[in-house]
Amino acid sequence: MALIKSISGIRGTIGGKPGEGLTPLDIVKFSAAYGAWVLENSDQKKIVIGRDARLSGEMVAQLVTQTLLGMGLDVVDLGLSTTPTVELAVPRENAGGGIIVTASHNPIQWNALKLLNKQGEFISDSEGQEVLRKAATDDFLFAEVRKLGTYSKNDDYLDYHIQHVLDLDLVDREAIAERKFKIIVDCVNSTGGLAVPRLLKALGVELVEELFCEPNGEFPHNPEPLPEHLRDISLKLENGNYDLGIVVDPDVDRLAFLNEDGSFFGEEYTLVAVADYVLSQKTGNTVSNLSSTRALRDVTDKRGGQYQAAAVGEVNVVNQMKATDAIIGGEGNGGIIYPESHYGRDALVGIGLFLTHLAKFGKTTSRLRASYPNYFISKNKIELTPTINVDGILDRIKLKYQKYPINTLDGVKIEFDKEWVHLRKSNTEPIIRIYSESETSATADHLANKIMLDIKEIIAEKS
Repeated sequence: MALIKSISGIRGTIGGKPGEGLTPLDIVKFSAAYGAWVLENSDQKKIVIGRDARLSGEMVAQLVTQTLLGMGLDVVDLGLSTTPTVELAVPRENAGGGIIVTASHNPIQWNALKLLNKQGEFISDSEGQEVLRKAATDDFLFAEVRKLGTYSKNDDYLDYHIQHVLDLDLVDREAIAERKFKIIVDCVNSTGGLAVPRLLKALGVELVEELFCEPNGEFPHNPEPLPEHLRDISLKLENGNYDLGIVVDPDVDRLAFLNEDGSFFGEEYTLVAVADYVLSQKTGNTVSNLSSTRALRDVTDKRGGQYQAAAVGEVNVVNQMKATDAIIGGEGNGGIIYPESHYGRDALVGIGLFLTHLAKFGKTTSRLRASYPNYFISKNKIELTPTINVDGILDRIKLKYQKYPINTLDGVKIEFDKEWVHLRKSNTEPIIRIYSESETSATADHLANKIMLDIKEIIAEKS
């Protein structure tokens, strides 16, 4: 069993002993701590909740709801929803915050609570630390019987979200409809199955083939939208009957595309393509995290904007986007953040912008992908014993490569012209993650292996 408490929420595997898995006691305690934080930091007593379709979702959502009611908070329940839908609903409802019951791309045995502030954005580091403190010390009070909260259900927000996408200035429904797209979608039997086909039809897509779109929580494959998990949709595309494939994760904040021949557009290039389109309409700045492809920087430079890197994590990307007034940003995991809509990763917004771009491009999806700089990222990790000083290892790496540009915003990132290596220590386990990028996969692997050899030599010296 696993239970991970972090500034962004609580996640874990269902079952087990309290404190060792995501049990009802852990859910109630953490929900109460968040409810107490909302009551202290907002004059609004309303909380919006929604969930993905995973098997434990209804149970967890009911525990969250009843706990919040017991805190004297009013709950607006969106039911089966998406993370970005809840994010849009919070400010529209004038709520004090929101909770999404989802473990995002984690496997079926996991669930989690994602916590939002009154702007519908993920709570900050300091806010998350306060919620954790309250949970650890039982620093919350439940309401008296005449001051219990009220419950209401609202099933309209998916339709609101879809109309919101259609109303965006850079989403061109007429251009999309004129292309008569034939699209197959894989929604991993979660809430994307409710939202994505409906959006595509509203955008004028001629044919929408639904694969794993029944929101029953029975994930047919690992729900993280990576090539190794998407063989079924790739095989269907190989027949040549579709213009592209669309894949989302269970809570619909990550977005991946497949080309018309079944090959992969590349999750890293979701943001690159959408940013290229947005920048073609308006010059501006972009942001992604330090572990994302440098292709975004290349596209931004070409369009006359400025690119900035942020520490890994959606909250960090959003903060950097606000600081630099970026008009588009996100993460290389297929996360699109478009401030014109809201400051959260949103696959539905990404779909609207991407299809407009593809429609106006006028050629195939694979030709669009070929129009961008080609980079390959190698993702690796080194497992360490708990006694090893990870910070000391990173300091030694910095010293060895001090003649190269180094970014220490989040771990250590070393730039080698158009190649880079990024080393980060995990916050939850004794490992160092090593990401590297180059114009060939062989060179990216070579860079990663070289740094991993350096680390092993440093460890051996200290043994």
